[in-house]
Amino acid sequence: MKKYAEEYYLFENIKDQIYPWVTQSLSEPQALNGKRISEKDTPLISFVGDLMVLFVIKRGEETYEIIKDNMLPPDCGIEPLYHMACGNLARDVEFVIGNTMYGAFAIFADGYHEASSLCFKHIWEVCVEKLEDDLLITVPSKDTVLFVPASMDEAAEKMKQHAEQVYEMDKGRISRDLYLFTKDGKELLVYDETKH
Repeated sequence: MKKYAEEYYLFENIKDQIYPWVTQSLSEPQALNGKRISEKDTPLISFVGDLMVLFVIKRGEETYEIIKDNMLPPDCGIEPLYHMACGNLARDVEFVIGNTMYGAFAIFADGYHEASSLCFKHIWEVCVEKLEDDLLITVPSKDTVLFVPASMDEAAEKMKQHAEQVYEMDKGRISRDLYLFTKDGKELLVYDETKH
């Protein structure tokens, strides 16, 4: 019997509890089965730069299980799964923007989905409109997303230092890279410091 046919994995039973997680590594220690993730048996979406999106099922208050191929029915496409997971996230998790002491901003959610805010283009579109500037964004860990208007050099430097500290200390680390959300093109890109 395939896993997707078992009651525990029936798509009808899990579809409302599937969420996207942004990651860079093939290890998610915060998930039940996340010690080693293989690209061969795990549905992944290439996102931006080295970032990927994988899918998790919420199994309890603070318990998540990574979706492997054998948990999905054969007719389940990755793009519809992504849109459904983002819809679940928008329904269940509130994203709040706060200020840092040094002039940058942070995204707050529930400690598991902050990095998934990258999936919501409208959050970043609102921010670039309000701040009237491109945004430098860093995602050092699953629960830390920081951003600053690109023209604020001093705050950007402090944000990079903050992100480096988080990356070094956090078990849910994601990336040391900087990303750019452009005001004009409204797209998320890997930030290339040599061009700026």
